[in-house]
Amino acid sequence: MRALIVTNMFPTRERPALGSFVSDQVQALRRTGRVELEVFAFEPGGYRAYAGAAAKLATRRRRPAYDVVHAHFGLTSWPARVARAQAHLVTLHGTDLAHSRSRPVTLAGLRLVDLVGVASEPLSREVPRWASRGRLAVLPCGVDLHRFTSIDRPAARAQLGLDPEAPCLLFPADPSRPEKRYDRARAVAGDTTLLSLGDVEPAQVPLWVNAANAVVIPSEREGFGLAVLEALACDVPVLSTPVGIAPEALADLPGDLCAPFDAGAWRAALAPHLRASDPRVAGRARAERFSSDRMAARVLDAWEGLLAPKRRR
Repeated sequence: MRALIVTNMFPTRERPALGSFVSDQVQALRRTGRVELEVFAFEPGGYRAYAGAAAKLATRRRRPAYDVVHAHFGLTSWPARVARAQAHLVTLHGTDLAHSRSRPVTLAGLRLVDLVGVASEPLSREVPRWASRGRLAVLPCGVDLHRFTSIDRPAARAQLGLDPEAPCLLFPADPSRPEKRYDRARAVAGDTTLLSLGDVEPAQVPLWVNAANAVVIPSEREGFGLAVLEALACDVPVLSTPVGIAPEALADLPGDLCAPFDAGAWRAALAPHLRASDPRVAGRARAERFSSDRMAARVLDAWEGLLAPKRRR
């Protein structure tokens, strides 16, 4: 099978964290050995960015058609249509449906693809039936278990230059993103050191996760909520609002919390983790259900499902 990934979310030298989850899926797809995969990535931006991407893809039209063209992010499905293929699909990640300007353009484009993927089951409820016409599949990128694993906490702190003994929490997002609710995390942390992630190299993120006593995710919304799984893969306690994958991933896991934000209740749940020198939970087995390798296999099955009827014609 020959496939093309088209995305405006992919790591660059200047922005190494941009779309690292898409990069993880690309690597997982390649590990299967079942697909010849190319990536066409472009910088996000306004109309000119998408028009420019379409123009560059148009130069490939003399090449043999792909079996599948898979776009990541709703607006990206428009330039992706320029690439010739037996089947086109798109995975929606959340902001493409939540943003007031992106949503109508995204929904209009869904009628032109063969399959609409969403990053999580809750996100599927944000897609109107008229837009997907029943052609909907849950296709997360998943957590890279090759990168996210338990690391000795003192060793992680030493590599990051952090206090080896003082408790700390991790807010695994850029504080400037309002939907992530850094203000809530700050309120829960109180006097405890609160670390945060901005444009951190993906290879360094597991160190930040393992350095923390717990990961705090008080988001208003999440398309998927990969940070929950990254914490679980490292056996690090995590507290999250019930958004994205969190209710399913955290259900009945001792030491973790999935609940609407309440500063007092969250502080109480954090207290034992802040007292412990190396708090851990049994989270990795749960994260394995959503590994990037398993999710890549799901994507490949979706591709095969689209191509099978076309091959029978």
